[in-house]
Amino acid sequence: MTVHPAERTTTGAAEILERQRSRESSARTYARSFPIVPARAEGMWVEGTDGRRYLDCLSGAGTLALGHNHPVVREAIQRTLDSGAPLHVLDLATPEKDRFTDALFATLPRGFADRARVHFCGPAGTDAVEAAFKLMQTATGRRGLLSFGGAYHGMTAGALAASGGVATRTPVPGIAADVTRFPYPYPYRCPFGVGGEQGARLSSTYIQRQLDDPNGGIVQPAAMILEAVQGEGGVVPAPDDWLREVRRITAQRDIPLIVDEVQTGVGRTGAFWAVEHSGIVPDAMVMSKAIGGSLPLAVLVYHQDYDGWLPGAHTGTFRGNTLAMAAGAATLEYVAGQGLVERAATVGALMTARLEALRTALPAIGDVRGRGLMLGVELVDPEAEPDACGARPADPQTAVQVRAACLERGLIVELGGRYDATVRLLPPLIISDEEVEAVLDRLTDAIATVTALRSPGASA
Repeated sequence: MTVHPAERTTTGAAEILERQRSRESSARTYARSFPIVPARAEGMWVEGTDGRRYLDCLSGAGTLALGHNHPVVREAIQRTLDSGAPLHVLDLATPEKDRFTDALFATLPRGFADRARVHFCGPAGTDAVEAAFKLMQTATGRRGLLSFGGAYHGMTAGALAASGGVATRTPVPGIAADVTRFPYPYPYRCPFGVGGEQGARLSSTYIQRQLDDPNGGIVQPAAMILEAVQGEGGVVPAPDDWLREVRRITAQRDIPLIVDEVQTGVGRTGAFWAVEHSGIVPDAMVMSKAIGGSLPLAVLVYHQDYDGWLPGAHTGTFRGNTLAMAAGAATLEYVAGQGLVERAATVGALMTARLEALRTALPAIGDVRGRGLMLGVELVDPEAEPDACGARPADPQTAVQVRAACLERGLIVELGGRYDATVRLLPPLIISDEEVEAVLDRLTDAIATVTALRSPGASA
C-alpha cells in the first residue's frame, strides 16, 4: 500500500526542530521559514526525514550551481579523500589549489585574467568583501567607500556598512560613517519616480555630479562596490548601459570599482560572470557561493596594479580548503564545458516569459524581473492605487503566505526585496524542462490560491 507523503509520521522531524528551536540563537533564519528536516538530496530534489520531497529553488542561496550531490562534485571530493591529500595546510600551494586557480582564471572576463591576482579569503563571501575594502584602502591611501541602496554584501562590519538593510545596521552605532550610498536603478520602484531608462540616466548623472561637486560632501573614496544584479535587494538587474557609465565615471576619477559576484557568478545570470553582460572590466571581483562546488570557499580577484599589501595583511586559518577547491574546480570546469551558462540564459528567459504572462490573470504579481536563473516575482496589493511609476504597494503578508503555500506543494522558494515581498527563484543550472514546468505550476497555483483567499469577495 502506498502512503501519501503528507500522511507519514513527522515525529522525528518535529523533535529535531524543537531541539534546534530551544538551542539555536534568535538570529536563525531559514529554519523559521522552512519547518523541514532535510535528510537526503539529489539534483534539484530534497527529501525530508518524513519522506516528503521538495523541489529546491533556493539552492543554498545560489551556492548549488549543479544542485545537490552532483556526480561530478561527489567524484572530485571522493577522489581527493582517497588520494590522501592534506585537507588543511593553511595557505600553502597544493595541486588542488593550482587546478582550482587555473579553472577560475579560465572563466574570467577577457582583459582581466591576464592581469589578475587572486587572494584566498575566509570561507564566506563577506570576508572577501572585507579583503576587497582593505586592499583598495591600502592601495589608494583613502578611507571612504561608495555603495548603493538595496545592496547586500555580508554581515561582518565593513560588508554590513556597505549594505542597504536598515534593520541589520541600526543596532550597530556608527557602522556606516565612511560609506556614501547612491540610488540604484530599480525601474519598478524608481528612486527618482520616473522609471525605465530615464531613471538609470538620472542615477548615473547624480553619481557623477555628486562626485564632482566640491560641496557635495564626498571625500575621494577608496572604492565603489556594487552588484550587477542585486540579490537580497529583490533581484534587480543593473541596466548594461548604466554599468558601462558607472565604469566610465569611476575610471575617470581614479575610483577602483569592486563588483560583488558572490551570488551572480558561475553562470547564474546567463553569463559566467554577471559583468560580462555589460562588457565592463572591474578592478576587483568578489566571489564565493558556487565557486566551492557546494563547499565553503571565497576569493578576491583583482588587477595586479593594486597588489600593494604586505604579507599577512589579510589572513585567516581557513583561507580555502582542499575539498572545496577540488569540488570548485570540478564545478567550474563542468559549467563551462557543458554549456550550462547558455542553458541558464535560455531557461531563465522562458521562465521569465511564462511568469510575465501570468500578470493579467494574477494581478498580485506586480513585477517579474531578473537575469538567467536568478529571478524575482514581486507581489503587491492589486487593489491599491499605483504610484507615478505604476507600482502598487508591496504585499509582504501575501508573500509569506505564498512561500508557505509553495512549501505545502513541495516547492522551496525564499523571499527578499526591499519589503520582503519578492519571491526569489534560484534553481540549479541543471534544472530539467520537466522541473521547470513543475516549479512554474506549483508557484502559479500557490499564488492563485493565496490571492483568491485574500480577495475582498472570498468567503471566510
